[in-house]
Amino acid sequence: MKWTVLLLAASALCQAQQYSTGQAARLVIGQLPFTAQDPGSSEKRLGSVGGVSYAADTLVVADSNGIGGTPINNRVVIYKNVGSFVPDRLAPFPQISDRCNACVGIATVVLGQSDFTSGPYVDTNNDGTIDQKDIPATAADTLRRPLGVAYNGRILAVADTDNNRILIWKSLPNTNKQAADLVVGQSSFTTSKPGTTASTLRGPEALWLDDNNGLWVADTGNSRVLFYGEITQNGQSAKIALGQKDLNSNQQLAAFPDYKTTDRSLLSPTSVSINGSRLFVADLGANRVLVWNTIPTQTEQPANLVLGQPDFVSNTHNNSAALCPQQGVDANDEPTYPDRCGRTMEMPRAVISDGVRLYVADAGNDRVMVWNSFPTANAQIADLIIGQQGPSLNLASDSAEPRRISSTDSFRTPVSMAWDGQNLYVADTFNRRVVAYTPGDFSLPLTAVRNAPSPDNHSTGRITLGGTMEADYEISVKIGNNTVLNSDGTVVDPAEYKYKTVKDDTFDTVIDQLVSIINSSDPYVMAAPNKDAQVVILSARSSGVEGNNVTIVTGVTPGTAKLTVTTSGATLTGGQDPSLIAPFSLVTILGDNLSDQTTAVADLTQPLPKELGGVEFFVDGLQAPLLAVAPNRILAQIPIEVNDATSSAGILRVKRNDGSVTVSTAVAIPIISQNPSVFSDTTLDPQPGLAYHYSSSATGTISVDGTAQGGDVITIKIHDRETKYTVQSNDTLVMVRDALVALINASDPEVEAFPSGFYSRLRLRARIPGPEGNGIPFTATASTGASVIVTAFNTTLCCANEEGSPVTVDNPAVPGETIVVLASGLGIVNPQEARDAMTTGMPYFGPALNDASESVSSLAGGKTANVLFAGLRRGSVGIYEVQLELNPDLVTDTQTQVTIAQSFQVSNIFTIPVVKNK
Repeated sequence: MKWTVLLLAASALCQAQQYSTGQAARLVIGQLPFTAQDPGSSEKRLGSVGGVSYAADTLVVADSNGIGGTPINNRVVIYKNVGSFVPDRLAPFPQISDRCNACVGIATVVLGQSDFTSGPYVDTNNDGTIDQKDIPATAADTLRRPLGVAYNGRILAVADTDNNRILIWKSLPNTNKQAADLVVGQSSFTTSKPGTTASTLRGPEALWLDDNNGLWVADTGNSRVLFYGEITQNGQSAKIALGQKDLNSNQQLAAFPDYKTTDRSLLSPTSVSINGSRLFVADLGANRVLVWNTIPTQTEQPANLVLGQPDFVSNTHNNSAALCPQQGVDANDEPTYPDRCGRTMEMPRAVISDGVRLYVADAGNDRVMVWNSFPTANAQIADLIIGQQGPSLNLASDSAEPRRISSTDSFRTPVSMAWDGQNLYVADTFNRRVVAYTPGDFSLPLTAVRNAPSPDNHSTGRITLGGTMEADYEISVKIGNNTVLNSDGTVVDPAEYKYKTVKDDTFDTVIDQLVSIINSSDPYVMAAPNKDAQVVILSARSSGVEGNNVTIVTGVTPGTAKLTVTTSGATLTGGQDPSLIAPFSLVTILGDNLSDQTTAVADLTQPLPKELGGVEFFVDGLQAPLLAVAPNRILAQIPIEVNDATSSAGILRVKRNDGSVTVSTAVAIPIISQNPSVFSDTTLDPQPGLAYHYSSSATGTISVDGTAQGGDVITIKIHDRETKYTVQSNDTLVMVRDALVALINASDPEVEAFPSGFYSRLRLRARIPGPEGNGIPFTATASTGASVIVTAFNTTLCCANEEGSPVTVDNPAVPGETIVVLASGLGIVNPQEARDAMTTGMPYFGPALNDASESVSSLAGGKTANVLFAGLRRGSVGIYEVQLELNPDLVTDTQTQVTIAQSFQVSNIFTIPVVKNK
């Protein structure tokens, strides 16, 4: 079998152990799989989370939030011995689960609740509602919407936000609902009144413990950051206030919304952190992050640097007019700007540093901004973006696609972060999870994982010549792109190509001229001749869906011309996204320096290896089977187990020839139920399909449809021989079909019958192989008034050709013939017995009669091709066989375009030669 895969150019390697824009998370805590969003409350499930903190092999998570996420579990969960479930970045994922080895974490202690599953509050009086009387009394062991946590390896502090206090445990708690040792912001454990003094708090949301156990608190409701030093007693007073003139003021409370920002002010800060000599504050209300280059020692000490704004007085969210490059001008000649860029912020909720990089959870833009070294200038642009595929995008909020809302490479309102030395933990509130992002030794392109049969499909269109060719006709072809705009927002005028016919022109010479003119300069398409059909084929230069934006307009002058020049449509069509992957698909992973070895393609009739040429590929931590490896591409199979997800995370682990190990950044793999991809020769365009003749004997098809009703009589006549069947009262259409198959096989001397694998159709096949069987006549009828409907797709058996021989120009298909194409990506199959036999990496040996759970349709030469079978091919790994009965009215065309489709997903366009009356 011939296997062809186009190797695409990929992005250059990043420096060692770097993040890359748009990369996916490596691990997830709190959900199974990454995209589940289950509203759980257990030792494995998190609700809408808030703060996170890491120290001493311990991760602490505040399982509550203040931004409307549900559920609010009013608890803090502690994960001890993190190293036991978070693998080293260079280590392989332990294969301990059959679903998601990247979904980790079992909490060991819960605070604020007596156990992991009771939920936040209990209907104590059984009145059917949770009301004020059901909320536990404020005490040393209760919590109300805890939003922030801080742990430094010795002391644990929790911002118990709705109780307006900070709880302190002098050592890491070991028992559920363990009482705190100290309280700050209140004089005792039983009070919760807000205040604005040195010893009171108003809705604190975040905090930090420095190396000396000194407590810093983002007192959000009072628009200030307080420093207490080490806490030694209940109700201890703060020593320093940042953002206010003294420890007893909230200047913003009276001034808002006319509050003026300065280098000394804060407006609802939600994060404070320290690294070395620097202190960082996420100033939520002013849409900025402030940096102090030395640890402040005085109240109202001014910040040294601002990010997210051009200066200390600006506070506009996504201040793109001041910070982003101009895009163009509008209809009024006013400048336009992107919604956001790598300098802007909208409601940043957290800021931390790992000692080298700076991270900002830019919550309103659903992203984390990363600076690879400490910024040195106001509004310095971030080096990369995590959670979005570019600095101007917000796919989580701006897209209606479910896979964009919860995926392995996106957030929905990140609110806090922690760093463990290898992994950045991000609390992803509305996705109810904590995700861990890990820098890699090399990066994978955003769409690195693609369908293997056609990783680079292109939109196509046709210009068809007809009528009569005469001299002095001027043919015009306009080609444009409806997404390419002028600076004023209007679409750029298409390029126009003209050719004037001369006396001796034929359709062939004019086609050659048009192809030459278009190919000489057009930026959007390549042209190719198809003289059999009097057509110029246009293929988009850009792969995927982008090519569908290319427009085509044709014309002929004078208006009385006998020549016609028409297009297949207003735009090119057929460009699909090959990076949408169905479970069980064979895929290509594209990039550079992916391995130090090159291997042959594995035998797909045998079980596939999990490691090949030093390469391992993990999908959600599952070790995926491999087909082949090379430095610029890997062939693998996506585990069927990911069929419960909308996105998975893929990671390459590579053992180099020098003995070292390198690991890629994680790449998001969008998961979809089906995305058919047909094997074709991707080295040519348009792409010839790898198609095969179906049968050495002539065949025909009869469809059994309608409703099986007892007493209906079906008659199939072959020549003058009749086979009759009377439908029984308990028959289904499949039972009717099978009864007809049995009767024909038992009695007819010329023809045998067998069931089709799609719908309730039956196939007829001449018992004698070769062309001698061609032309055997047959009909199918039902009795008058019958509810069952039988339809003969042909009038005679047709088209014997050597079974399994390739469809080529020298041995083309003929109209009405059945051909076979091989594909990937058709998804789950039926019946259940067949589905149960789908084992990742293993040849399929389930029922031969199976079909894709999502029905398959086909167009060939612009006409419907009957899909007679579309299911898994027995004896092969991940290969689907599709049997297509071509329309008998097809005309000769050696580049007949064919597609198969499932629901809204259409395969790559491939071509087959069809010759009528060959």
